[in-house]
Amino acid sequence: MIRLLVILLVIVIVVLVLMMIRMRPSAPKPSQAKSAQEGPREILKRRYAAGEIDEDEYLRRMSGLSQDW
Repeated sequence: MIRLLVILLVIVIVVLVLMMIRMRPSAPKPSQAKSAQEGPREILKRRYAAGEIDEDEYLRRMSGLSQDW
């Protein structure tokens, strides 16, 4: 009976430790850190190269960045 309680206690402690590890804030992912350093033109070029936006969208946004407001 005591062995069963000890095993159960160990399992509960392990589960709590694993939950605490998963909940801690992690370091920013490389792509997030990279985006913070990139300017809008570099982000736009990367998104176009990755296929996230098409050529029309790329050109429209680039021209918008070129305008002086």
